[in-house]
Amino acid sequence: MSEHRAASDDIIVCENVNKWYGEFHALRDVNLRVKRGEVIVIFGPSGSGKSTFIRTINRLEEHQEGRIVVDGIEMSNDIRNIDAIRRETGMVFQQFNLFPHLTVLENVTLAQIWVRKKTRRESEARALELLDRVGIQEQARKFPGQLSGGQQQRVAIARALAMDPRILLFDEPTSALDPEMIKEVLDVMKELAGSGITMLCVTHEMGFAREVANRMVFMDKGQVVEEGTPAQIFSAPRQDRTKLFLSQIL
Repeated sequence: MSEHRAASDDIIVCENVNKWYGEFHALRDVNLRVKRGEVIVIFGPSGSGKSTFIRTINRLEEHQEGRIVVDGIEMSNDIRNIDAIRRETGMVFQQFNLFPHLTVLENVTLAQIWVRKKTRRESEARALELLDRVGIQEQARKFPGQLSGGQQQRVAIARALAMDPRILLFDEPTSALDPEMIKEVLDVMKELAGSGITMLCVTHEMGFAREVANRMVFMDKGQVVEEGTPAQIFSAPRQDRTKLFLSQIL
């Protein structure tokens, strides 16, 4: 595995990835290479396969054809490979998926104790450090239901970071939030984007994309239609479908 890592700048390689739900062809020959430390924004209309695609990267969705390699580990049906990839990959969902019966601190320490085998003291110290990083350390003893949506999403980001992942996947992390809460979550994501971690973000937040993305990937009908730098995508998109979509949302 270390030879793989030394040999390649690509931390994620997706080649001809296909997925069906019954008769519905959800992903059609998706190809994407992501370099270490790159920030990729995936955007497109609802139902275009964006969320399905990033969920194949940590096997929350199973692809039927093609190849996915994450940090030198090929995604397969081997549970050891799936576990190894999930240990390297943090995920932040649209719905925060916090345990309502656990405190904020317990939500952030749980996986550290069970998966990373840290002691409670170690995991709590790390959790408090991360809660401070996302700006809500003072909420550590509260339960998720006592927090705003923006605060809950920042807990979810701290929880993902607690596993020390090499890659963070964001699946529309602001779409369930009230407008005034979106900025506080995007500010945390911007700080992370500057920290060198590899990020794939499914989002409609074009200001965020313009400011921090290295590349943008436009998907429609399960396919990658176009990819490029934010400057190129916003000022000179090549594909008519991209032009039409941007004209509707900008």
